[in-house]
Amino acid sequence: MHMYDLLIKKRDGEALSAEEICYMIHAYVAGEIEEYQMSAMLMAIYFQGMTDEETAALTKAMAESGTMVDLSAIDGIKVDKHSTGGVGDKTTFIVGPLVAACGGKVAKMSGRGLGHTGGTIDKMESIPHVRIALAQDEFFRIVNTIGVSIVGQSDTLAPADKKLYALRDVIGTVDSMPLIASSVMSKKLASGSDAILLDVKVGSGAFMKTVDDGLALARLMVHIGEANGRRTVALLTDMDCPLGQAVGNANEMREVIATLRGKGPADLTEEALLIAANMLYLCGKGSYEACQVKVKNALSDGSGLEKLAAMIEAQGGDVFAVETKEAVITAHEAYVYASSNGYVTHMDAEAIGLSAVHLGAGRLNKGDTINYRAGIYVLKKIGDTVQAGEALAKLTSDSKEGLADACKRYAAAVTIGDTPVQRAPLILARVTKDGVERFDRGQDIREGQLADGSSKEIDSDELLRQARMSREQAYVPYSHFPVGAAVLTESGAIYGGCNIENASFGLTNCAERTAIYKAVADGHTRFKALAVIADTPDVCAPCGACRQVISEFAIPYIILANMEGRVATYTAEELLPLSFRAKDIKQNKQ
Repeated sequence: MHMYDLLIKKRDGEALSAEEICYMIHAYVAGEIEEYQMSAMLMAIYFQGMTDEETAALTKAMAESGTMVDLSAIDGIKVDKHSTGGVGDKTTFIVGPLVAACGGKVAKMSGRGLGHTGGTIDKMESIPHVRIALAQDEFFRIVNTIGVSIVGQSDTLAPADKKLYALRDVIGTVDSMPLIASSVMSKKLASGSDAILLDVKVGSGAFMKTVDDGLALARLMVHIGEANGRRTVALLTDMDCPLGQAVGNANEMREVIATLRGKGPADLTEEALLIAANMLYLCGKGSYEACQVKVKNALSDGSGLEKLAAMIEAQGGDVFAVETKEAVITAHEAYVYASSNGYVTHMDAEAIGLSAVHLGAGRLNKGDTINYRAGIYVLKKIGDTVQAGEALAKLTSDSKEGLADACKRYAAAVTIGDTPVQRAPLILARVTKDGVERFDRGQDIREGQLADGSSKEIDSDELLRQARMSREQAYVPYSHFPVGAAVLTESGAIYGGCNIENASFGLTNCAERTAIYKAVADGHTRFKALAVIADTPDVCAPCGACRQVISEFAIPYIILANMEGRVATYTAEELLPLSFRAKDIKQNKQ
């Protein structure tokens, strides 16, 4: 086997075999293939692309180029989480402890930040005396006893990725989808977890600027994980403005503590709970609905915060030290003010991230020194109203010179307009091996007057998301047609249901009735809405029996959808205009 032959093959658009890819990667790491030849191969991949099978084989070879961590000494299913990088993204320190508090195991190896995004290890090192380099036995012991540990990535992890990325960086092939996916996933495979939750950021502050690009990357990474024996799910999350309010290392750790105390920003809390519930679900800790309840309880009862404190203490630090006067006060601070009345209509999150870097909170080059106290507090976000002269953000730094430049950058990154806008949903889509579930926000459904006389909105996105999750549990060995449903009770509880088939076909139960009957069995007979979803050309409509049950419980709104994102809303009367009702029985008795 010769590299020259592989170059010609890929140059001409042919697919490389797994054996050829394995040879190429291992020979390159061993120094048997010249840099100019590998540069030519990377450029050929950039222009010709790779099949999903090629990319999975490339990732496997890159992972196996160094240490493959064996986590079998840790009890249970181990779940990892990776974010593609965003501004203010500190969810790892929230979701890891929440999952651990619910019985999951998170053995996470993380890296440092470069450019406009912050690094998990940089944030962690803002805690005095914390150790991010642990002996393997100690790492395993902490995960077994506490449930979570976060350490720095070893230099022996996927060395092929380090060599290839350094080469890609200087020859202009960084933004090749197969090369991006294999770079991320090679380290995840080598880290040894059984399941992987990928947080793919999309928007102005992310490497993937559009939903389509984010979906392409997510699909590919999920395929890589599943092809290499890892249960893998990807969430597309919005990064058109910073997540939470704090940007900067110690700033973000303080916000993590506030969030685990139940006092964090709404967007950060919501996204962290969704990620944690998905991770716990991947751990096999129950249905998605049950996992949602568990992580919410771990947040409200403080057990998530206890796990974070225990993990940091086990690694030599005190997480609450970031709340002390020494960690908070910087030499200089300044505010960025609104220049006019109106609404925040756009934020360039990447520019805001670079503002934090220029304050000293990040690094543009690998050797840059970080000031852990420097950072930004975002006071106004997309959709917020502002008055001229009102503060948009507070910036802090130990350098007065850097502060002025960062303030100018921040001001230029915020657009104020006359027309209000609505932020995109935090979770844009969920990608599994079975397909893509898009959560693009449609128009909110209003229920009108409830029993207590108030008017409340129904979150159709959330109800459909839970229906999608329930669909994964469908028992359909005969039709192979899974359906998911979720019903919202008047009290605000959500019950999911799936279709359950039987060899005696008449005993089959539909997803809609499963969800409703579960709720009724728990004492609920008054409902706000029902969502139904399946892989159909148009929206998935209930059968006649389900329509009769919907009418029996007078469910006012029925949200019907398919897996491609088409959604339609009906009333019970529209679905079954002449239903058989209780009054008919009374008339019959007379």
